[in-house]
Amino acid sequence: MSMKPFPMNLNFKTGELTPNDRTNIRKLSDMKGMFLDSEAERRILEKDDPLIYSFSEKVLPEENGHLQIATTTIHPGKIGDEYHMTKGHYHRRPDTSEMYLGLEGEGCLLMQTVEGDFESITIRPGTVAYIPPYWGHRMVNTGRTPYIFFAVYPGDAGHNYGDIEKTGFLKILIERNGKPLLIDNPRWKK
Repeated sequence: MSMKPFPMNLNFKTGELTPNDRTNIRKLSDMKGMFLDSEAERRILEKDDPLIYSFSEKVLPEENGHLQIATTTIHPGKIGDEYHMTKGHYHRRPDTSEMYLGLEGEGCLLMQTVEGDFESITIRPGTVAYIPPYWGHRMVNTGRTPYIFFAVYPGDAGHNYGDIEKTGFLKILIERNGKPLLIDNPRWKK
C-alpha cells in the first residue's frame, strides 16, 4: 500500500510540528545514571523530576524508502556542572545517517564511533549538521533558553540507546566560568 503525499507545518520558533502523532518526554528519572554527577542527580530527584527534553514526531512507516521527521526541545539547565542533553543513540541499522537543523537556542552536537573517534559541532539557528553512518550522537543545550532542532533520518534506521547507556559518551559538556567546556568522561568504556 502506498502513502499519499501530505503537508506539515513547522514553527521555527517553538519547534511545533503539526500535525504530529505523539510527543515523548524525558524527565531526569528517565535518564538516571547518564549524567556524571550522580550525587547532584540524587539531590534533584529527591525534590523534583525536571523535564530534560521532549520530542514530537509524525508516525511514519519504519521501513526503507521512508523518512522519519521529528523536532526536539532540550530545556535549559544542568545536573551538577553538566548541561541538559538528550540520551544519545546509535542507529539500530548503523549504516544509516541523520541530519539536524538548528531552529532556536544554542547547543552542541556530540558524535562518536564505537572505536573512540569523536567530533562536536556547535549548532545555532540555521546550522545544518550531517551525522554520517556509524556515528552515535547526542545533543546538548549550552544556552539559557530552550534549544530546538529538527531531525530527518531513514525510516528503517531505528534507535539503539542501549550501547550509550552501557558505555556513556567519550566526552561530556560542562559549564566552567560561565562557558561550555568539553572534558573526557571518566566513565566512558570502549
